[in-house]
Amino acid sequence: MDIPNPLAEPAQIDRTSFERDFLEQGRPAVFRGLVKHWPLVEAAERSPEALADYLKGKYNGSPVESFVAPADQQGRHFYDPEMRGFNFQRRQVALSEMLDKLLAMANGQDLSGDLALYAGSVPASSCLPDLAQHNPMPLLPPEIEPRIWIGNGSRVAAHFDPDLNIACAISGTRRFILFPPEQVANLYIGPLEFNMAGPPASLVDFANPDHERFPRFAEAWEQRIEVELSPGDALFIPPLWWHHVEADGAFNMLVNYWWGTHKQRQQMPALALAMLAIRERPLAERQAWRTLFDHYVFGEDAGDAAAHIPAHAQGVLGEANPQRDAIILSFIQQSLARR
Repeated sequence: MDIPNPLAEPAQIDRTSFERDFLEQGRPAVFRGLVKHWPLVEAAERSPEALADYLKGKYNGSPVESFVAPADQQGRHFYDPEMRGFNFQRRQVALSEMLDKLLAMANGQDLSGDLALYAGSVPASSCLPDLAQHNPMPLLPPEIEPRIWIGNGSRVAAHFDPDLNIACAISGTRRFILFPPEQVANLYIGPLEFNMAGPPASLVDFANPDHERFPRFAEAWEQRIEVELSPGDALFIPPLWWHHVEADGAFNMLVNYWWGTHKQRQQMPALALAMLAIRERPLAERQAWRTLFDHYVFGEDAGDAAAHIPAHAQGVLGEANPQRDAIILSFIQQSLARR
């Protein structure tokens, strides 16, 4: 299949050029072979068994959360048919046991159950405390923690992250299908507060899209950007870019890094509060509020909206710092208490 809308793939990249050319501009990009030198990738290139041994050698025994689903779900960990629950179970397991299970299933030695196994977004520090030290990310400061994703094949529904994201393929291949943020209306997003793992996700099954139920999905599909990562490749995904992810192989692994906004996590509650306060107001009133949002939040000059007010009196309009943030949170709490 021809891959439409190819991403930038710079031949050389370092932290300075990454920040200048991609981070600051909010441009997704592929960095081929960025982490191919990692001992983690070198072990995976030798064999699945070598990768499992490498991970076991660094494992501290702490359990990890896994998703377990029947194989007939084809790795699509998703809602159940009525959207009252999910088609998988969450289980706390030892990482070493999961690795053994994956190897046994891959080698045809475990015929006790036909399962799709998936452990995702596991902080490396919780179970593999020195993984980052021996496999450093060259584009990021060392305090940004890696997370691990391991399974035997998965299809993650299109979703966005509020954070900056670099995803690194370790074992198997990862196919990403990206959509810019403005495609939200064409992707038919599910509930904001009830979802598989935190972010809202598209209800469209990319393997078998229902075009009668989701007619505008065809428009989103025309705007897609596809990329396949091999072991050692990395992909930068800016915040709010939708991405559908498919992992191939009986034993696959990915490492990713989220940073930038994950310590605050206030964007989605802000969106929900705006729905509560504004969405049902008359059109003219909503448009007036849009003007205020543009002036104070979204406009190019939003940072200068309080320049004419003495610094000591700017309150919630002041420069970003912990004191200003505390004033904003207090203002919100007091306003809600008066409802």
